[in-house]
Amino acid sequence: MTSSDKPENASDTTATPAEHTGVAARDWATASADPQYRAAVVDLLGALAYGELAAFERLAEDAKLAPTLADKAELAKMASAEFHHFERLRDRLAEIGEEPTRAMEPFVAAYDGFHKQTAPSDWLEGLVKAYVGDSIASDFYREVAARLDSDSRDLVLAVLDDTGHGGFAVEKVRAAIDADPRVGGRLALWARRLMGEALSQSQRVVADRDALSTMLVGGVADGFDLAEVGKMFSRITEAHTKRMAALGLAA
Repeated sequence: MTSSDKPENASDTTATPAEHTGVAARDWATASADPQYRAAVVDLLGALAYGELAAFERLAEDAKLAPTLADKAELAKMASAEFHHFERLRDRLAEIGEEPTRAMEPFVAAYDGFHKQTAPSDWLEGLVKAYVGDSIASDFYREVAARLDSDSRDLVLAVLDDTGHGGFAVEKVRAAIDADPRVGGRLALWARRLMGEALSQSQRVVADRDALSTMLVGGVADGFDLAEVGKMFSRITEAHTKRMAALGLAA
C-alpha cells in the first residue's frame, strides 16, 4: 500500500517473535492443510491485493493534483510500484489455486467506502493520506504477518515494503508548513480524521470475514489474545504519532 512507509527513526511496530513457533514456524504447504487457516490467508491476500490496486489508482489520480512535472513523475513511479505489489499478490493467489478477483471482491466495498469518505481536497491532503492514513492499515497487516506461515509472511512483508512515498511526503508537507504555518493546523485535523477512519476500516474488514477474525483472536494460527490486541493498537498508535511528528504535525 502507498503508505507502507515506516516513520523515520522509528523501530518496526510489529512485535515479531525472536523465534517463530506454531504456524509461524511452518511453510504454506504444511500450514494450509488446515482449511480454516487457508481461508483466513486467502482473505488476507485478497484484502491486500485490492488495497494495492486501489493505492495504484489513487496515486494516479493524485498525480493530477501535483504542482510540478517532477512531482507528477514521482507519484507515477510510486503508482507503478504499487501495481507491481498487486501483481505479486494476484499471482500468489492464482498459484495456490484461488481466483484473484473472487478473493478481492469481499473487500471492495470497505476500501472504496474508506477512499470515498477520505477523498483529499488538494495535493497536501493527498500526501498526508498516503503517508499517514494508509500506514495504519499497513501496520495492522504487519502485526498479522508475524503470525503467518513463512511463505505468506515473506510475501506480505515484501508488498508492504517502502515505496519511497514517506520521504517524499515529509519533504513536501514540511516545506508547505514552513511557507505557511497555518497549513499545519488544517493538515493535523485531516490526519486525525484519517486515523479514525483507517482504524474503523480495519475493524470492518476483519469483522465481516469469519476466518480472518477467528485467526486474529487465536482460533487458528498463533492469534492475539485480548491483552495482545490492546498492545497491538498501542504500537499502531505510537507509529502514527511518530509519523505525525515527522511531518511536523501535532498528533
